[in-house]
Amino acid sequence: MPKTLAMVVESEGEAAFLSAVESGDGVILVAPHLGNWEIFAFYLCKHLTSTWLYQPPKLKMLDRLITRTRSRGGILMAPTNQVGVSRALKALKRGEVVGVLPDQVPSRAGGKFAPFYGEPALTMTLISKLVQKTQAKVFCGFAKRLPRAKGYKVIVAEADFGIYSSNLEESLTSLNTTIEDNINKAVEQYQWEYARFRKTPEGTKFY
Repeated sequence: MPKTLAMVVESEGEAAFLSAVESGDGVILVAPHLGNWEIFAFYLCKHLTSTWLYQPPKLKMLDRLITRTRSRGGILMAPTNQVGVSRALKALKRGEVVGVLPDQVPSRAGGKFAPFYGEPALTMTLISKLVQKTQAKVFCGFAKRLPRAKGYKVIVAEADFGIYSSNLEESLTSLNTTIEDNINKAVEQYQWEYARFRKTPEGTKFY
C-alpha cells in the first residue's frame, strides 16, 4: 500500500474535498473510468472511512479477488444491490465518504437517459437519489497518469451544482457534464471501450 500511495506525486483540489468531509454531512466521491480510479480511491480515502459501491461479477472467485484487492487501506466494498445501497446511505448519514463509479451502465429500472457528449446515455439515478436523501456534497475526480511513468496527479473538485437539483433530469445532466469535464482533462486516459451507449432509447440506434 505505501508503494501505491507513493506513486501520487501531485494533487489538486484535495483541501476542498477534505474540508467537505470535515463538515460531517457526508461526501459522495464520483470516480469515472478515467486514469486509475483505484489509486484515486486509495489516495483520497487513506485516512478516512469510505464505502465504495461496485457491480459484483458473476464469477464468485473473481468477486472475492476484486473485493480483497480493492479493500486495502480500510476501503469497504458494497455491492450495487438493495443491501449495498442501504449500507451506503447509512454511511453518508454518519458523515462518511461513499464512492461510486458513475459511468457504469445501469439496468433500465436503475437509470434514465441523459445527454453524454451530445448523445443519450443510460445514466444511473443512484447518485441523484442519494443526494436528495442526505446533505452530502458530491466530488468527482481521477488519478491522472503523468508522462514518462513519473507517477500520478490526483485531481478532484466539487461536481456541477445542478447535480443537487430535485429535478432528476437536471441532476443527471449535471452528473454527465461533470464526467465530461473530467474526461476533457485527459481524453486519452478514458476507457472509451467501455460501451456507455450500448443501451439506447426505444426506437433509436447508436451509430
